Amino acid sequence: METYLVHPDKLQEKALKAFLEALEVPYEIKKDLPLPEHVIGGIKKGQEDIKAGRTITLAEFEKRINNAV
Repeated sequence: METYLVHPDKLQEKALKAFLEALEVPYEIKKDLPLPEHVIGGIKKGQEDIKAGRTITLAEFEKRINNAV
């Protein structure tokens, strides 16, 4: 059995449910899945960097990335 993760908008969700029910495909809806710990850690580190002033502008980032290539 395969598992598919889809991210429909409200209109698509209604059509998707009708489609699955018409084909008698079992499905479950899971909302608000927790973020993995490594993602939460990255977000917290980014917030700490911002508070500590460790930021650069988008223009500086683009300059650095272009020089690295």
